[in-house]
Amino acid sequence: MSETPEARLKRMKIRSWRRGTKEMDLILGPYADANLAQMDEAALDLYDDLLEENDQDLYQWVSGQGTPPERFAALIASLVPR
Repeated sequence: MSETPEARLKRMKIRSWRRGTKEMDLILGPYADANLAQMDEAALDLYDDLLEENDQDLYQWVSGQGTPPERFAALIASLVPR
């Protein structure tokens, strides 16, 4: 059974706000609230894939301490305005 678009957005927002680390909660949560509703299907798929990544890796990428995989590079850059 596939989830409805509304259920998908709700799931993704919850996963954005309830990560494993407070730092990623505070980065992904506000981003999800502000952007998910306007994203197209491809962007939502990519963000959903990003949510599967480890918080420690995500934080390294967002903070510039590590290089994200190419497919996430633009999304990571948009998470935190520089």
